Amino acid sequence: MITLTYTVSEVAEHLRLGRTTVYRLIGTGELPSILIGGSRRVTEAALQFYLEGLSS
Repeated sequence: MITLTYTVSEVAEHLRLGRTTVYRLIGTGELPSILIGGSRRVTEAALQFYLEGLSS
């Protein structure tokens, strides 16, 4: 199965950051996210876009 969205905890684990840091990135708009049924999710595309922005 292909993963299209990630939880904040999954993003934190993937980036090796704390959940608080990921929530801060979401809050400042650096890492776009969506709400699905009250749960915050980060799309695969948003995560890729964020990572590409770090390398430039």
